[in-house]
Amino acid sequence: MKVTPWVCRSCLSRFARPLPSHHIRFQSTASTSESVPPALLARARTIAFEHKQLTEKLTDGFDTRAAKKLGEYSAIVNALKEWDKAKESVAELTSLINDPTTDPELLALASDDLGATRTHLVNASQSLTTSLVPIHPFAHLPCLLEIRPGAGGSEAAIFAGDLLRMYQGFCNRNDFRSTLLKYENINGTQEAGVPLSEAVLEIDSENAYGVFRSEAGVHRVQRVPATETKGRTHTSAASVHVLPSLQENSLGENDIEDPESDYYIDPKEVKLEVMRARGAGGQHVNTTESAVRLTHIPTNTTVSMQDSRSQPKNKEKAWVLLRSRLAQTRREKREEEMVAMRRSVVGVARMGRGDKVRTYNWNQQRVTDHRSGTTVHDLDDVMQGGHTLDKVMESVRSWLMEKDVEALLAEEAPTRDVKK
Repeated sequence: MKVTPWVCRSCLSRFARPLPSHHIRFQSTASTSESVPPALLARARTIAFEHKQLTEKLTDGFDTRAAKKLGEYSAIVNALKEWDKAKESVAELTSLINDPTTDPELLALASDDLGATRTHLVNASQSLTTSLVPIHPFAHLPCLLEIRPGAGGSEAAIFAGDLLRMYQGFCNRNDFRSTLLKYENINGTQEAGVPLSEAVLEIDSENAYGVFRSEAGVHRVQRVPATETKGRTHTSAASVHVLPSLQENSLGENDIEDPESDYYIDPKEVKLEVMRARGAGGQHVNTTESAVRLTHIPTNTTVSMQDSRSQPKNKEKAWVLLRSRLAQTRREKREEEMVAMRRSVVGVARMGRGDKVRTYNWNQQRVTDHRSGTTVHDLDDVMQGGHTLDKVMESVRSWLMEKDVEALLAEEAPTRDVKK
C-alpha cells in the first residue's frame, strides 16, 4: 500500500500564502486507502491515552514539561478523533445499505452519503498518518543556502550563479527575507560578472529550512555554453547545501550552552585566524586585517569570511556559518545511523550534497526532479524563481513526506516484533 500524506503541520506559515493552496497535497499513484497501518494506529491510541493522563495531571497544577507534551500530542489526538468518527460513519452507512430490512428511502440517502463519507475517511486517514511523523528539528528555523560549482569548469560556475539568482527571485516573490552572506568569484573576489566560486544566501524567515530543505543536492544543467563554437550541449553541475541558520537570537540559551545540543560549540576547540582580505579594495585591503577564518579542530571544519570591511562583522558571520555547518553535520550523522535499518524497507531518502536531485535542460526548456519524478517545461519561469518552481519544490516536499511515513513504519516494525 502506498500512503498518500496530507500536510499542513505548522503550515510552513510564511510559505502558505504564495502557494496555490494553504496545504500541501498529493495523490497516490496507486489507490487511496481508508485504513491506517495497524502499527501507526496503535501508536496514535497510546499517545491519546498519554494525552488524557497529562490533561488530568495538569488539573492538579501547572507543569511546563507536561504542558509542552500536551501541545505536541494535540494534533495527533484531534486527528485520531476525526478518523474514529469517519470510520464509524462509514460502518453505519455500510450496515444500513447491507441490511435487507432498511427502508428504501433511508437506503437511498445512505447510498448518496457513503461516497462523500468514504472520501472524508481517506482524508482523515492521511491526516492521522502524517500527524504521527516527527517534524524535522530544524524545520522552524531560518536557513542558509550554500551554492558551489561542481563538474563542468566555468560553465558550472556560471550555472551556480544562475541558481543563486533563481533562489533570490523566489525569495523576493514569496516575501522571504534574504541576504547574501557570502559571495566569491573564481578569482577570490566579489567582482561582478566573474563566474561564481561560492555563495551563501541567508533566508532569515521563520520555517525557511522546512521550505528549502528539498533543494539540497546536486543540480545538473544541460545546455550549449556561450563559449561553445560547435553548438554542442554540455553537462555541468552545481551543489546546493541547505543549513539551519543558527543565529543566537533564534535559539534558546540551553541550545547553545548544552554540550549535548547540535548547536553547541566549545570555543576552546575553535582556532581563530585574521588576515588581509583578497582582491580589489584599495587601501583598506592592503592595510587592514578584516578577513576571518575559523577552524573547528575536532572536525577540521573551516569557515572563512571577508565580505565586510569590519573584522567583528566577519567574525560574527563566520560563527553563524560554522555553527550551522556543524549542526547539520551532526544531524546527518544521526540520520546515517538509521540508513542500514531503513535501506531494505524504504531505501535512502536522505538528501546530501552528493546526490543528483534535479536536471535543467535548456534545449528542451525542461526541468526534471529525479526524486518526485515531476517534469515541467517552463524552464525560464523556474530560473526566475516563479510559480513553476513552486510546483517542483512542492512535489519534492510531498515525496519527502512519503519517505518519512515509510521510515516511521520501518521504525515501528522492530517495536512490534519485540512486543510479540
